[in-house]
Amino acid sequence: MPQSKIRLLVADVDGTLVTQEKILTERSVAAVQELHAADVLFAVTSGRPPRGMSMLIEPLKLSTPIAAFNGGLIVEPDMTVIEQKVVPEPLVGPTVALMESFGLTTWIYQGADWYVRDLTGPHVEQEATTVQFQPTLIETFAGLGDGVVKIVGVSDDVGAIGRATQAAREKFGDQVTAAQSQPYYLDVTHPEANKGTVVKFLSARFGIPISQIATIGDMPNDVLMFAHSGLSIAMGNASTDVQRAARTVTTTNQDEGFANAVQRFILPKQGR
Repeated sequence: MPQSKIRLLVADVDGTLVTQEKILTERSVAAVQELHAADVLFAVTSGRPPRGMSMLIEPLKLSTPIAAFNGGLIVEPDMTVIEQKVVPEPLVGPTVALMESFGLTTWIYQGADWYVRDLTGPHVEQEATTVQFQPTLIETFAGLGDGVVKIVGVSDDVGAIGRATQAAREKFGDQVTAAQSQPYYLDVTHPEANKGTVVKFLSARFGIPISQIATIGDMPNDVLMFAHSGLSIAMGNASTDVQRAARTVTTTNQDEGFANAVQRFILPKQGR
């Protein structure tokens, strides 16, 4: 069966659109320009906060909604909020407690603010450099239950992250979405705040059927958007499980995997 013409490409950011050093390469920028020229819409979705993707807007000439926090907050490129889905308030404290029972450090994102209890904690400095703003130091998360869009558990113990992810799913079921956005991050968001829902939102927003949407990503939280697209592309740096969930695989993000995917899998279907 021939593949439908692609009218929208939805891309993850970290591990996909940018390199390990968080660099947006010239080839990636050029690839997005070619998509625009071919009348293919381009959108980004990430576990990052909205401000953490603002640096992509100008070089990529983004005009589509930006889905931050894995879809927990969807904004226009001017940062006007379109839609927000928050973690149910009664689950904020228990989620933090569950994460910490596995030895994870925890962060909370509430609206545009990022709260931590230790500025020297694991990956805080790296994340601040990535998103290009600093967290707010807070002594306790008590009182932050309302309007929480994402809770993050952080650890370089990959096994602990995996166990905590499974435990969160078992304890909270479909009351939240629990998924890894990086090997060292467990993201907990509203149950409908996931990348599969992001693709469905964009499909409805632009009137594009799922069969004409392509998705590209590298982490387990990208698999849900793979399931809601006609063409799913895993990065070469993705795990075997993520690659198996995709229709095809490109090169790594250190080897222009995004640009290569656009050139090889997207543009040839546009009749160019």
